[in-house]
Amino acid sequence: MNHFFVRRADCAQHNIFPGVDIHTCAGEQMMLSYVAFEPGAVVQPHSHPHEQMGMLLEGELTFTIGGEQQTLHPGDMWRIPGGVEHSAVAGNQRVVALDVFCPVREDYR
Repeated sequence: MNHFFVRRADCAQHNIFPGVDIHTCAGEQMMLSYVAFEPGAVVQPHSHPHEQMGMLLEGELTFTIGGEQQTLHPGDMWRIPGGVEHSAVAGNQRVVALDVFCPVREDYR
């Protein structure tokens, strides 16, 4: 097993909401998550104690964080403090994003 390089196919994989699949890679103190949304997929409102930051790579994503809503485009980023409710809705094309969590989300290992 290579400790420095990770192929997406070797990552943990989870379907976290209908049409939303993640592949995760954990280090000692943080976790990277590759997130793929089918068109129109919805991440229901939720919160968790982990700090989360991310970047949109493909598509259009309408994100609501702490009651503030914004439609994001490739290159746009977000930051979500632990405990803040957030949700997202994919646009009419496939959406790809990267999320970083700190500390590691054990439920996504």
